[in-house]
Amino acid sequence: MELTAKLIQVLPMQTGMGKNGEWRKQNIILETDGMYPKKVCITLWGDKINESVLQVGNILDVSFDIESREYNGNWYTDLRAWKIDQAAAGGQTPPAYGAPNQPAAPAAPVDFTSGDDGDDLPF
Repeated sequence: MELTAKLIQVLPMQTGMGKNGEWRKQNIILETDGMYPKKVCITLWGDKINESVLQVGNILDVSFDIESREYNGNWYTDLRAWKIDQAAAGGQTPPAYGAPNQPAAPAAPVDFTSGDDGDDLPF
């Protein structure tokens, strides 16, 4: 999946040791655009953590996978980024899902007073 949103918070990096060596992960909080903005927490692992892109206020293009897993009868969902880039310069954040479209330009008013009445429908 893909998301374009504004970075509003960078949480502290977490590190540890696993069976494959040292690991590091970082959570970021993004905010979507639109009438009803949503906050989304996305996890970055290892070499996907690029501190030059992770500046609060940047508009980011994030490609990620969604995975849910069960633990002790509870389900946990993880959004794991596999690609993260700064959005193209000058580009606008697309409206969030369900956001209203821009209103169309009003049409010219129709004049119902002119014309003959012979064209009226019989009902």
